[in-house]
Amino acid sequence: MKSINPVNNEVIREYPEHSPEEIATIIGSVAEAYELWKESSFEYRAELFKSCARLLREKKRVYARLMTLEMGKLLRESESEIEKCAWVCDFYSDHGASMLQDEIVPSDARRSFIAYQPLGILLAVMPWNFPFWQVFRFAAPSLMAGNAAVLKHASNVPGCALAIEEIFQEAGFPPDLFRALMIPSRDVANVIANRHIKAVSLTGSEAAGSQVASLAGKNLKKSLLELGGSDPFIVLDDAELTAAVQTGVIARMINQGQSCIAAKRFIVMKKVIRDFETAITEEFRRLRVGDPMDPSTQVAPMARPDLVQEIARQVKGSIEAGARLLCGGHPMERPGCYFEPTVLTDVRPGMRVYHEETFGPVVAIIPVESEEEAIKVANDSEFGLGGCVWTKDLHRGERVARQVITGAMFVNGMTKSDPRLPFGGVGKSGYGRELGLQGIREFVNTKTIWIG
Repeated sequence: MKSINPVNNEVIREYPEHSPEEIATIIGSVAEAYELWKESSFEYRAELFKSCARLLREKKRVYARLMTLEMGKLLRESESEIEKCAWVCDFYSDHGASMLQDEIVPSDARRSFIAYQPLGILLAVMPWNFPFWQVFRFAAPSLMAGNAAVLKHASNVPGCALAIEEIFQEAGFPPDLFRALMIPSRDVANVIANRHIKAVSLTGSEAAGSQVASLAGKNLKKSLLELGGSDPFIVLDDAELTAAVQTGVIARMINQGQSCIAAKRFIVMKKVIRDFETAITEEFRRLRVGDPMDPSTQVAPMARPDLVQEIARQVKGSIEAGARLLCGGHPMERPGCYFEPTVLTDVRPGMRVYHEETFGPVVAIIPVESEEEAIKVANDSEFGLGGCVWTKDLHRGERVARQVITGAMFVNGMTKSDPRLPFGGVGKSGYGRELGLQGIREFVNTKTIWIG
């Protein structure tokens, strides 16, 4: 298992994979740790998560640098990601106990209530694009609820996986409560089948989600999937264009466009489309390409060479189908995995960037005549993760937000995740919810207790 720097494609370090025997031994150790952990108090768990948050902030620069080296994220974005991980630890430390307290429900019993109890060991199959946040988004509520976990991280960020394991241990959690498995995707099936694994959470591609859901179903184990997205960024004719453009650049370019909830389909009413095209193209042309460790850099490399090749094919195919290129459009002629910030317009059905998730720095502008057509186009997708709408009329914005079929809609703001709010999608963007009250209750046994 290799860690490769996408800035120059040089190998940082190689890691040995765990053998089937080592995997079984690790899971057995986690099972033993779980038996004690599930009996621990919420106060004790909360104290450890506070320690975890402090440790993340104290070593923010170290963890951020590791993240940037392994997958190319801008260093300042990596630092923000570590801060967000600390936030989710603090959030569930503060609120986890109240979210899982017994819930009294009047019935024909002398006393009846709902108890929320842990399931056991959870398997997390996580992606490379937010290598710390995706894991803590899963781990904070899951462990606070009394579960244990094993992590199968993306194969290009093994250093991040082991660092997260060390964070939990250094924060004082039981040594085997959270373990990272150094395994390739082909070994996931055997882990899911292990009798100690009670559920699986996956964040990743549609193909990976389908396979994991099938394996979980075969083994009668719960699964949660957070998959791809092709989020609409709707610009109505009364939008504040300056704000929409400025936010649109950030929403599309965060993590070099390699985010499930990045803005991808820019659905713009024709009354304002030319002004929008001009403004966002000017912003894209001004973006500075460089080393992600350099504070002045605005465009970092993509995570892997194959991702550059795929986004290039999507852009080329869409142009051949009639899309108009306003800027960019090609891999950059420099070392590393760089792709030019790209703006396409006149995007129509039948084009790859209209239908597919574009995991890279590419804006696809789709012209529409009306609010009704904007909603229709937004819903013309197999994905349904997030989206946003821009308008000066907040009642209009809410009306549109309610009609777009996604797990989240934002009015006059970019789509983002927040520990206080549930996060997840519909359709081929997956099922289940992370974060918020719903997130901590995903992996618990919701038990009815009736006392006569």
